Amino acid sequence: MTHSTRLKDQPASERPRERLVAQGAGALKNAELIAILLRTGCQGMNAVKVGERLLAQYGSLQELARASVDDLRRVKGIGRDKAVTLVAAFALAQKMAADLQRESPILDNPEAVADLMREDGRFRPVETLFALLLNSRRRLIRVEQISQGTLDTILVHAREVFKAAIAANAARIVLVHNHPSGDPTPSEADIKVTRDLIRAGHLLKIEVDDHLILGRKTSERDQDYVSLRELGYFYT
Repeated sequence: MTHSTRLKDQPASERPRERLVAQGAGALKNAELIAILLRTGCQGMNAVKVGERLLAQYGSLQELARASVDDLRRVKGIGRDKAVTLVAAFALAQKMAADLQRESPILDNPEAVADLMREDGRFRPVETLFALLLNSRRRLIRVEQISQGTLDTILVHAREVFKAAIAANAARIVLVHNHPSGDPTPSEADIKVTRDLIRAGHLLKIEVDDHLILGRKTSERDQDYVSLRELGYFYT
């Protein structure tokens, strides 16, 4: 560039803060996000250049996040206050990631799904369908209630199921509904709905991992749920 290296002298469309407001944080490079935290650069380098130098010196965001205040202060353009700001920002990111790990279980088997949803479905007087929205690693994003039916039937529309999944950027879903009778044996309607949703998911490239039906244990039935995948219904 031939114009001034100072960010405030550059066009608004090139300044990190203005770009974040206009385009969202995802549009910014790592060095630009770091520049926003730094606020200012140093003689001969604007904040973005300082951010680029930090990343070049440490090699990755992960290594930069491990740096101490004293480590960061050894980099040209990083004083005490800037180093403290960076360490605090990375510490917050790490705490948030830890919170997500604790709050978002991995749902890679029917028992884990049943443990999560059992209490919610136990006392519902009518059938209620939930979609558990998962990321590519089968970690829960959120639970979405899709619909409620009568005592004997439930109305399910693929557009409602996958609208929620697309909005959450989910890679896969698990369906869960309850049988108020307590008998989790799937009905013909349950099987048909499951197969319809599997096919719709294939078109949208959102995998339907399983469909659990929650019921109650009895002396003859030692499990209070069934998995339609385990029962062999997951083919189209």
